[in-house]
Amino acid sequence: MPSIRDLVAAIRQREGVEAAVILGRDGLLIDGQSIPGLDAEDLAARIPAIIGPADELGAAANRGPLTTAVLEHRDGLAVLSVLSADAVLFVLVRPQANIGQLLFELRRNREHIAALV
Repeated sequence: MPSIRDLVAAIRQREGVEAAVILGRDGLLIDGQSIPGLDAEDLAARIPAIIGPADELGAAANRGPLTTAVLEHRDGLAVLSVLSADAVLFVLVRPQANIGQLLFELRRNREHIAALV
């Protein structure tokens, strides 16, 4: 059975992926890989501040808690995928990356990925 480290490595090796990080809902790094110049621990620490308000919005709009978010920035995209009550996957990608396939695979395999954490 693959490990969390294997999962992070597989995602990180996808074309256009600059960082793949598994973190706790508290923002503590579980595992991560990134290109030089990106600090996986620093990235992980910033994610809870996004998830909390997104969950509140989902509750107010009767949509439930956040499962996936795609944030588009000038120089790339950030994908958040809530795996469980305890873990989140964060993927940072270049603007030209094929995130459609990544989003499809994350959605289809969410339970399998969560079982690794």
